Amino acid sequence: MEKRIELERRARKVNQITELNLDNCRSTSIVGLTDEYTALETLSLINVGLTTLKGFPKLPNLKKLELSDNRISSGLNYLTTSPKLQYLNLSGNKIKDLETLKPLEEFKNLAVLDLFNNDVTQVENYRDKIFNMLPSLSFLDGFDCNDEETQSDGDDDDDVNGNDSEEDVSGDDDDGEDGDSDESEDEVNGDVSLSEVYNDDLEEDNSDWEEGEGGDDDEEEDSDIDEADGDANESAASVNANEKDADKPADESQARGKKRKHDG
Repeated sequence: MEKRIELERRARKVNQITELNLDNCRSTSIVGLTDEYTALETLSLINVGLTTLKGFPKLPNLKKLELSDNRISSGLNYLTTSPKLQYLNLSGNKIKDLETLKPLEEFKNLAVLDLFNNDVTQVENYRDKIFNMLPSLSFLDGFDCNDEETQSDGDDDDDVNGNDSEEDVSGDDDDGEDGDSDESEDEVNGDVSLSEVYNDDLEEDNSDWEEGEGGDDDEEEDSDIDEADGDANESAASVNANEKDADKPADESQARGKKRKHDG
């Protein structure tokens, strides 16, 4: 326990420490905790293995003391040196009768006491007797004198952690619906979207490309026709030339025949 206390101090001055956690450090008695811890308000000694509270220091400002899951069966009178105690947890110990709890009458500010899992809880009319013994007590084992459970801070934690409420969630949905309605209004008012402009540009490019292909085909057809006409003209010219060549011998032969006849 002494080593654990030094570790928890973290080089701080003893009279400046307000909270000390010594849970699970194994010891059967209080060792190393002295009266010098005058500013201590919260002390936790859960599951340490304590069998006695002998040597418990004088802690004038102590308000909360955790002693659950130990083996304490008596000696609660050693706690009276801390008169400002408001919260005391003795659950999971070896307290068997109401007489052992008598020293707690000295605590005029004790508001919360936990004796769960102690044999004393099996005493007849245990709750009524404890509340009568300790008039300042507000909660015993997590319930008040009317058997109403202690209110937790769970709802407050949700608010602190920033969890969204149902109204906030529904508000987000409304925003999404408004966005859809804005788009539909744009379509009704004739506003052109980027996708439509993009599609129009693609259609114009396709039409220009088709026209370009058609023009090339027309030019090829015209050139083919011109070549055909040229070939036809050349063939016609060759035919005329042959006909002229064929006519020449006939004329010459006729001319020679007339000359010979004339000479004869």
